[in-house]
Order: sequence, then C-alpha cells, then structure tokens
Amino acid sequence: MKHMNSEVKEERTSNKKRIDLFLVPIVLIAAFLNLFKIWTDEYANAYYTAAVKSMLQSFHNFFYASFDPGGYVTIDKPPVVFWIQTISAKIFGFHGWSVILPQALAGIGSVLLLYVLVKRTFGVWAGRFAALAMALTPIVPAVSRTNNIDSMLVFTLLVATWMLFRAVRTAKFGWVLAAFAMIGVAFNMKMLQAYMVLPAFYVFYVVATKINWKKKIAFLTTATALMLAVSVSWAVVVDSTSADKRPYMGSSQTNSVLELAFGYNGINRLTGNTSVTGSSHKQAAQTEQQTASSETKQNSNSSADSSQSSNQRKSSSSQKMQAPGGGNQNGMFNTGNPGPFRLFQKGLSDQISWLLPFVIFSIVGLFAGVKFKGSYTTKQKESLFWLAWLLPVAVFFSIAGFFHQYYLIMLAPPIAAFAGAGAVALWSMYKQHNGWKSWLLPGGILTTAALQIYIMSPYVSSIGVAPIAGVGAPGVILALVLAVRKQRKNSLTNYLGAAAMVVLLAMPAYWAMTPIIYGGNSMLPSAGPDSSSGMGGPPSTPTNSKQSGFNGMQPPGSSSGNSSSTNQMQPPSGSSNGGQIPGGSSNNGQMQPPSGSSNSVQMPNSFSNKSSSSKRKSGGMNAEVNQKLLNYLTKNNTGEKYLFATTDSTSAAPYIIKTGKPVMAMGGFSGSDPILTVSKLKAMIKKGEVKYFYLSGMGKGGQSDVITWIKENSKEIPSSKWQSTSSSAQQGPPGNGTLYEITLK
Repeated sequence: MKHMNSEVKEERTSNKKRIDLFLVPIVLIAAFLNLFKIWTDEYANAYYTAAVKSMLQSFHNFFYASFDPGGYVTIDKPPVVFWIQTISAKIFGFHGWSVILPQALAGIGSVLLLYVLVKRTFGVWAGRFAALAMALTPIVPAVSRTNNIDSMLVFTLLVATWMLFRAVRTAKFGWVLAAFAMIGVAFNMKMLQAYMVLPAFYVFYVVATKINWKKKIAFLTTATALMLAVSVSWAVVVDSTSADKRPYMGSSQTNSVLELAFGYNGINRLTGNTSVTGSSHKQAAQTEQQTASSETKQNSNSSADSSQSSNQRKSSSSQKMQAPGGGNQNGMFNTGNPGPFRLFQKGLSDQISWLLPFVIFSIVGLFAGVKFKGSYTTKQKESLFWLAWLLPVAVFFSIAGFFHQYYLIMLAPPIAAFAGAGAVALWSMYKQHNGWKSWLLPGGILTTAALQIYIMSPYVSSIGVAPIAGVGAPGVILALVLAVRKQRKNSLTNYLGAAAMVVLLAMPAYWAMTPIIYGGNSMLPSAGPDSSSGMGGPPSTPTNSKQSGFNGMQPPGSSSGNSSSTNQMQPPSGSSNGGQIPGGSSNNGQMQPPSGSSNSVQMPNSFSNKSSSSKRKSGGMNAEVNQKLLNYLTKNNTGEKYLFATTDSTSAAPYIIKTGKPVMAMGGFSGSDPILTVSKLKAMIKKGEVKYFYLSGMGKGGQSDVITWIKENSKEIPSSKWQSTSSSAQQGPPGNGTLYEITLK
C-alpha cells in the first residue's frame, strides 16, 4: 500500500510539471488531420445527420434518436453519440461540421489519452511515439472526420482504460466501477462492439491487483453487473414503452432494441448471416454499398476533359463489387477474405496494418523472459492488457462475415501502444547488445518496411514509384545498416535508429492525409488515394484519384461521356432486386441507368450548376434535394403530417435535412424493416397524415404488399409537375421514380 501511495504522489507531482513540448506538435498534427476542412462536408453521413435534425425538434425525438421529425422510425444505433452531436448542433448551429466536431475532438482526445496511458509506465519517449502512431494511423482521422460513431467509441473505451489503470494503482474499488460503467456507456454508442475490450479488462485486473481471489471475483462481479445495468438501461426503457408511443426501432425485425443489439449489431456482424432475421441485413448492406458507390461517382465525375473521362471509365469497369463468395478477392466493402492473414490483405492493410510487424517484434521483446509463475512488472502487466485488447479484436476482424473498413479503428490503440512501448524497449535491447533480443529492432524495422512496400505496390499507378523508392527502400536499407552496426556505440547509430522510426511513419502519415488530399466518404470512411470512394482498393489510374477532391464534383445528370456499358457495378450476390440503383432496371445483374440517362448511373440530387463547389455534399446518394419536387409537395400539402413517404432512408434524408419536415421512410434505413402494413397505412391516410408517395426501385424488401397497394389505389402525378427538365437537375429523390397521390374517404 505504501508503494501505491508513493505512485499516486509521484503522479500528482508529474502532473504539476510543465507541458511536454514534444507533445504539442503531435497534438497539432492530430488536430490538422481530424479538423482541417471538415467544414466542407455539408451533410456528412446524411442518414445520421437527418437524425440530428430530427432530434433537435423535440425531446421525444432526442431520447429515441428518431430518424425523422415525425417519430416514425429510429436510426440503427443507440443514441449516446447522437445526443452529443445534437448538443453540438444546438450550440454551434446545425451544420455538417457541427455534427462531425465531437468525433474529430474525440480523435484528438484519443491521441492525448494514449500518451498519458503509455508514458507513465513505459517512459516519455514511449508515450510520444505511441501518441504519434495513433495520430498517424490512417483509419483514425478518416473516421474521425465523419459523424460515424467509432471515433467516439474508441475515446470512451480509452477513458475506461485510464479509469481501470487508476483503479489498480490506487486500489480503490470506485475506479473499477467507473471503468466498467464507462464500457456500459460505450455499449449505448455501438452496442456489442464496446464489449470487444472486456477480455483485456478482466485479465489485467486479475493479474495486476494485489488482493485475494474472493475480493477479485466479488469486485469484478459487481462491476460487471453495473456495466450490464448501464448497457441495457436505455434498451429496457425503450422496449418497455408501448410501440404506439415511440418510433419503430430501425433495422430490427421485432421492434426491439435488444434484438437489434444482439442480432443486426451483434452476432450477425460476426457470422455475416443475413438469413437470421430475414432480408433486412442483406438489404442494408446493399443500400450502404450502392450509396457509397454512387458517392464515389459523384466525387470522381468532376469537370474533366475527354481523356480523363476515358480513364475513369476504364477504372470503374475494373472495380465491380461482389458479395463474399462471389469471386471478388476483396469481399464486400473490400474487407478481404476471412483467414489468419486477412489484416495483411489489400483493403485492410492500408487502413491499420502499417506497423503490425513492428508490433509483433515489440510484443516478443516486451514479454521476453516472462515466467508464467511469479510476479510481473508493471510494464509486463500493462503489456498484457494491450495484448488482450489486440488479439481478440484482431481475431474478430480476421473471421467476421460483415463489417466495414472503418471498424478497424478498434485496433489502433493497442497497435499504437505497442509501437511506442516497443520502440523504447527494442532500442534499449539493441544498445545493450542483449543477445538475440538485440536483433529484434533491426528485424522489426526490416519486416515493417517490407510490408509497407507490399501495401503500397497496388497503388503505383496512382501514387507512382517515388514512395516505394523514397520510403520503403530506405526503411529496408536502414534496418540492414543497423544490423551491421549492432556492435557499435556512437551518435551515428542513434541518428540511424531515429531515422528508421521516422521512415516507418512516413507512409502512414501520407495515407492519413488522403481524406484531405483526395476527399473523404462520410458514409463508408477509409483512407488511401481512393478515400472518396469509401470502398477501398487501389484506383486503376492516377486520373481517377486526382478527380476525387473536394472541388471536383460534376452536377448529377450532366453528361460526362461515360458509357453505360463500361461503368456498371455488379450487385451483391443474392440480391432480390438485382442490386440496381434506385430507379434503374436490372440487366444480367448489372446496374443500369434510369431510362434516358446519358450516364452509366443516374446520380440523384442536383448541385449548383457550377462544375465545382466549395462544399462537399458527401452524404451519399442523398446529397441534395429536387427543388421542383419539394416546391410541389409543399404547395400541395393540406395539413398532412408527412411531406411525403418513400421506401427508405436514402430517399428521405436530404428532405429532412433541408426542410426539417417529417418524411416517412416506410421501411427504415434499407427499406425492408417490417414497420408498415396495408391496414396501418390506410389508417394513416384516412387520418390525413400522408398522401404523397415517392417510389423507386430501392428498398422494397418486406414492403411488397404495401407498395403494390399504393400503386393500385393511387393517382400517378405527371412527371412534368415535379421533375426538372434541366439535363443537370435531379429527377427525383434518389433518381428516376414515380410520385403517387392517395386520398381515402
């Protein structure tokens, strides 16, 4: 106990010291990568931005995280992050950047927390390098620059880690309760994903605390009970509320938060099984993939000359999408094929794995000489914590059936921690000529440089050979020189070691900047020269990636010289509607443009007539509204609650963002949630709640009976009344569809 008290006193003394000047540029780098130009992203992920717009309008919508102002259906995640975003929008005004800001700040906060966590045990240089590695891990700023949840989730889990470490140092049970309660809060951000760190928390507390087993079991049992209580608190309130007094729980099949947590946002992510709860999960995946693909075209079809358009056609034709098992080596969303080396495959490795070989060598060095029986040092205990975080999460992503690239941010903290702690430990072993351990530093540098060359090689056509020649090759050379000079002690060796570590961070630093350089994708964020696509994988030509910046957007509907035969996407395997773009027709499984379109894929929503814009409408397929349609619906609204109803959230989101008025996404996010029945719809129409329906080819799913009834009992509105005749204007809210009116007596 005396030793613990001295540690606390030492911590308080160190806190009074002045700010680490080396940390300042690291924080500035993180701030730049996370904040610069977020104000150009006008809508961010429009699905979530629409929810914030709705949540600003009433406490009812705020509490349930309602997607629409009418409180019809919720979004597909718990509310905590969106409560924070709504508060930010309330303070700073409703903008794309104001809903992104909390995640950007969380990304910066994670860098600072990792510095604090690593520095105290492994030394100041270990903390600095860990913080820098965290800041430069490409997927970290890529997702922190959006209004997706994961950046805030990681920050919350790092806060819980800080509490746990403090609980062990001070031997105070209150900090244990706080740490596990914080995981419960994280559960209400992204459900079961928050529990991925639990093995690390249990293992570390058992190994690190010096109390008897009865107390350990009692304390962990109590802390776990509190965590579970916090986790399900919101779910219990929602599921206990009568269904007619709250929105439908989006993306669930039984209108239940717990089913959503353990199904769609839980076990199904691991198994990839879309048949457990019907077609909703498959349809949701299709919706995200089609939306992100449409955004790729939106960002890449800038005002380019004919030769550039030709290159883009070639690039697009080579990047067809298939579901897992469909023959595409990159799998759905370019997440690779399951297996032990999945994190080294194209599409994942360039997001997270740049330092993985060095981390492996660091783990070997940090655990060298550890005996399973006996006492452990503080360094060994905390190394065990980071290892117990790293391994289960890495295993999950190696075998999971359905996830997105940006989920990999969960691996960033342990990788960065081992990079920082390992850099100092391996350097010490190298300098002390500590037998075989002295080879770990040059070995780690050599294998890491080799992996980075491998990661960069598919991108030669877009970034050139200079990065490989200027970064990868020097990394290999420096590793070999360090191996040769292993027995020498002089300042040159110190400089060579420092240079090698800088070289290893050079390409991750460039990759981390790509969302700024080339533009980002707010729906499916990723890093790389194709970062605006959100689908990962190397672009086929330099032209394609160069045209993906903030100011390179072509008005949807305008002719770019693209041929429909050369710029088509293959739908996910087993698609019920052929995977077609809304309003398009299926032809041998390939996505076709709406009738009469000169583009391969008819882009929704009109921008300004300028060929470039200072604002990125990067909300996916739903980046803007059809103003003529909006004018028609507004003019002819006779007191109905909903401006109009449509099949899915993709069609509804831009109108909610633009007007703040209720728009009904009849089938939720993907269009296949079993929310509405014909009898319910009849009752709503009779009550005067809705009379206009916009139907396209998207999101039928389980709504076929409802859609059939609408078509049979409605009056079709002539397109001349609501569709724009301009070639550069949007033809409907996500493309070519039909507007219907129903009035029942």
